[in-house]
Amino acid sequence: MSQHYWKKLSERAEQVLAEATPPAPNSVSSPCVSLCLMHPSAGWCDGCLRTLPEIGGWSRATDEEKRLVWAQIPERLRQRQAMDR
Repeated sequence: MSQHYWKKLSERAEQVLAEATPPAPNSVSSPCVSLCLMHPSAGWCDGCLRTLPEIGGWSRATDEEKRLVWAQIPERLRQRQAMDR
């Protein structure tokens, strides 16, 4: 993954988390970027940094649950970048 891509994902996480409350129910966007490839040791998708249970349950998740996943993405991003060093 390129540094540019990771920067964009980090910016999206900041935007989602900066909203005090979602504007409407079920309005928290998915981090999916249509790059579905599970990292073998991290256990996250290399595209969106979600686990398989998070991906599979996204459509049923509450906005609060979705925001909790988004809140984990910056730390996962740091961990993922460290794996490439």
